[in-house]
Amino acid sequence: MVNSVEQRTPLRFIDLFCGLGGFRIAAQIACQERDMNPQWVFASDIDVDAQAIYQANFGERPAGDITQVNESEIPDHDILLAGFPCQAFSICGDRRGFADVRGTLFFDIARILTVKRPPAFILENVKQLRTHDKGRTLGRIVEILANLGYQVEWRILNALNFGLPQKRERIFIVGFRDTCPYRWPEGGLPMRPLLELLEPEVDNFYYASAKIRQNRLQSVTSRFAYEELTLWHENKSGNIGIHPYSCAMRAGASYNYLLVNGKRRLTEREMLRLQGFPDEYCIKGGYSAMRKLVGNSVAIPCVSAVAGAVLDALRGRSIPTRIPQPLVSEQSLQSTIPFRTPSVISLGAVSSQYAE
Repeated sequence: MVNSVEQRTPLRFIDLFCGLGGFRIAAQIACQERDMNPQWVFASDIDVDAQAIYQANFGERPAGDITQVNESEIPDHDILLAGFPCQAFSICGDRRGFADVRGTLFFDIARILTVKRPPAFILENVKQLRTHDKGRTLGRIVEILANLGYQVEWRILNALNFGLPQKRERIFIVGFRDTCPYRWPEGGLPMRPLLELLEPEVDNFYYASAKIRQNRLQSVTSRFAYEELTLWHENKSGNIGIHPYSCAMRAGASYNYLLVNGKRRLTEREMLRLQGFPDEYCIKGGYSAMRKLVGNSVAIPCVSAVAGAVLDALRGRSIPTRIPQPLVSEQSLQSTIPFRTPSVISLGAVSSQYAE
């Protein structure tokens, strides 16, 4: 006996490293467009600010540290979502990869997949994951997921191509327990102008000091000026870029790294809009907390397109009631997935197709 994804009511999701809940909103949009009924059976985030704002918006408080949650206690689900922490691979971090404890959180995803065997998963991370350690880190991740019995696909997508005025390039990794004809979304949507997202009047709190504004202006006096609204981005080297869209918003960037027309910081609502959050989304917490959470969140239209493509692929198949076993033995899995032992993680040999 089989149950098709369309007939399963509801479609069960878990939301790991959930943050603001951007993955959840994106998946809800994709489900609504396909007349599917999503059910959120589990969420987790170690950040207390994330827990509070997630509860304020969805009525559920996420579990805390996922490393302390036994995988057998997580409810059965159909799709696992995880924007696992990116600082270990990010250009703005130290890029220590699996040597950074945040990088090893991928293995918590792997242990959950090993036991729960959901039909599909969607993972998201910074684009630098592709080239980290000459491609070996991504190769190791794909290898582990494939050894768990999943068809694995990955691609780098840019939020600019999905209607948002933010240049946010992220790698997406999707997996299917059964072979599926997955097709990546192409994007190609026109970019919304900043004028539609930025507030016409803001409090003086958001304005940079006169000295900072003057320094920004002096550094770009000889450069081309846009007639439309722009965002001025100061990178790690101190260089200023001026564009009619935002650079990728970051959690750990300097306080004034991104200024509207070189004058003021983005408001909390503007930051959320640049990630595609609806205006109904409840803001909770201080400015610094919101900057951190929004910088760590996802571009909702981009994620929604990926989630929609995953749902379309699953709709074309039937899900067996019996959960198939992984392609490797339990003993091999124990040696493949270093459960909470980051100090002894070895990338091992990977196929040359993943290395650069």
